[in-house]
Amino acid sequence: MKTLLVYYSRTGNTRDVASKIAGEMECDVEEIRDTQKRSGIIGTLKSLYQALRETDTVLEPYSRDPADYDLVIIGTPVWAGKPSVPVSTYLKENRSKIKKAAFFCTYGGTGEEGTFRRMAEILESEPLQTMAITEKEMKEGTCDCKIEPFVRELTS
Repeated sequence: MKTLLVYYSRTGNTRDVASKIAGEMECDVEEIRDTQKRSGIIGTLKSLYQALRETDTVLEPYSRDPADYDLVIIGTPVWAGKPSVPVSTYLKENRSKIKKAAFFCTYGGTGEEGTFRRMAEILESEPLQTMAITEKEMKEGTCDCKIEPFVRELTS
């Protein structure tokens, strides 16, 4: 099965999880790049506000077409109980091209269920698999116990 792993990361947490997934399975990787500046406190506040309002953003051009893949794994940080604005935008722009999807998210508090629900609503289909990794699990180095079964389920 030809697989694409797509993710957006503002702080690096989602990028770290994406790297671990990519290290466990054979897949192409694409980082979603936003044209808006989202660093610092102003960037954080703007990101949360836009997530709550479900506004779209302008993304840099992609290097890979999700239509060329059997499975697209999509990773996002949780912003205000929703997927990040860049990931929501990517899903809206590519929903007709994504045949099968799996989702993962990184988060500090709560919101993974709402994030996955919203991603499924945008795609108009349920994911094959989901995985949520907390910031605490990342700091303690215990997220591998979730990544390995996630990858195993997707590759079996």
